[in-house]
Amino acid sequence: MQQGHEKIEDLKPGAWFSGIYAFQNPQIGATRAGKPYLKAILRDATGEASLRCWDVGEDPRKAEQALARLSETGFVQISGATENFNDALQIKCQIDQMEAVHVGPEELKNLLPSTTQSIDGMFQDVVDLLASIEHPGVKALADAYLADAALMSNFRTAPAATALHHAWIGGLLEHTSTLLKLADRMLPLYPHLSRDVVLLGLFVHDLDKTTELTWQKGFEYTAEGNLIGHLAAGASRLGLMAAQVRHGHSDPEEFLPRHTILALQHILLSHHNLPEHGAAKRPSTPEAIFVAMLDNLDAQTTLSLTLADRDREGSTFTDRVWSLETRLWRVHPTN
Repeated sequence: MQQGHEKIEDLKPGAWFSGIYAFQNPQIGATRAGKPYLKAILRDATGEASLRCWDVGEDPRKAEQALARLSETGFVQISGATENFNDALQIKCQIDQMEAVHVGPEELKNLLPSTTQSIDGMFQDVVDLLASIEHPGVKALADAYLADAALMSNFRTAPAATALHHAWIGGLLEHTSTLLKLADRMLPLYPHLSRDVVLLGLFVHDLDKTTELTWQKGFEYTAEGNLIGHLAAGASRLGLMAAQVRHGHSDPEEFLPRHTILALQHILLSHHNLPEHGAAKRPSTPEAIFVAMLDNLDAQTTLSLTLADRDREGSTFTDRVWSLETRLWRVHPTN
């Protein structure tokens, strides 16, 4: 951490603090009396806390101007006071106690949560499992993705989300690596599933979160993410990759059949399972159903463990988690 930076996990209510933090999800809210105020999330690698600035003035336009100025880089230098609000840490400060700042790659590691696992190790696990694909066309498709150096560089560092599950640097790789390992262990129990299609489907199912999300200024959605999304972008990329690997083969249909490409694109478009969860189609093949259920298993389990945070002192139950539709009991069942 920079000199003078106080880690969020170390902050206690009723204290004064200062430092550089990620400035996440900034918005202008309104009190019951209609007075504007600024709200945001301050984050570093150790945790996050809600922020409130009540002195933005009476004019909403000036409040929006202040918001735009502070949001320029995604990071702020701030001094403020901490308080307890509804059993959670909240930060209060004045607008003139904050300014947008630029941070470098090394500082970024301290200001955004990161995977605790080895990036190189997880990536090698992915490469090794993809190497076990037997169908020559599907294997060539996997190799084409792996050969895209820029895509793989982003795959190694991207978060899997801006919040919720695996919302940290390396989160996408961690999620994908876990899914491939789970599938490798479970697929022998379902011998009639196409192992090759499941493995490649899991590898690419979230790969276009590398274009859906940005993490250079904190975790945010890109224009492509807001307007297209990783499901449609992924299905489109897969079509282009498939055309690339089929090109030049004397019998491209035998090498990589169209129905195989279709099955993989269907996995990309359906892995969110339900339309209300963002799926373009309901899973309609055994492989797509397997991928969707496995994806949800890892996402929901990791989310619940992250939010329960059983090693941290605090209330017995979390606040209601909207994506899980429940409050989590934070007590370890056997400790």
